[in-house]
Amino acid sequence: MSRKPIIAGNWKLNLTVDEGVALVQALAAPAAASKAEVVVCPTALGVHAVAKAAAGTAIGVGGQNCHWEEKGAFTGEISASLLKAAGAKYVILGHSERRQFFAETDETVNKRLKAVLAQGLIPLVCIGETLAERDGGKLEEILSRQVKGALAGFTAAQLSTLVIAYEPVWAIGTGRTASTQQAQDAHAFVRSVLRGIVGGLADAVRIQYGGSVKADNAKELLSQPDVDGALVGGASLKAADFTAIIAAA
Repeated sequence: MSRKPIIAGNWKLNLTVDEGVALVQALAAPAAASKAEVVVCPTALGVHAVAKAAAGTAIGVGGQNCHWEEKGAFTGEISASLLKAAGAKYVILGHSERRQFFAETDETVNKRLKAVLAQGLIPLVCIGETLAERDGGKLEEILSRQVKGALAGFTAAQLSTLVIAYEPVWAIGTGRTASTQQAQDAHAFVRSVLRGIVGGLADAVRIQYGGSVKADNAKELLSQPDVDGALVGGASLKAADFTAIIAAA
């Protein structure tokens, strides 16, 4: 089955609002020329302005996280409906940095996913193993647990827009990248797990690779049959670098 590649830039805690707007303006032409779906995920403060700058272009805008509740006494949090109102169409969920630094769990990813889908937003659900888990032979155990935990209780129909981002934790921001074969093997395994949950929809679900994706390795990674795009960190902060990755797709 043909799946449209999705290239998403996770800006993390980088770029001012003005810098984000300028970057989107620089990416507009490359995104329009690409066959891939192009997304940028600025800080929460930048979502509204970046979405306005991206209006009328081929660039979609997403949030980097959201709370599972719609409103209430949750100081510092942002709901899916607030992101939507600000112009977001996508939301990253369960990124390894959220798991590592902010106590994110498979259960809370599941709750956030419910909130995101209720607002009609497209979820980018992150999964991935640590180096110790990979070296300990637990790769499939970890990925299976994370996928099943995130998607527990949902029907295939509810998950029709789902995007999975496989990010080996040991390759995020380290300069190390999974080999092309390691990436393909992990993606194929994740798709097999999805098949057990959502049946035939698994062949339509896009699975991105994330983990030190750069201009010089993107083409080879994206050439793999089960690698349907990339979730890009540092290389998404510079127009030239991100443009090269968009072009590789």
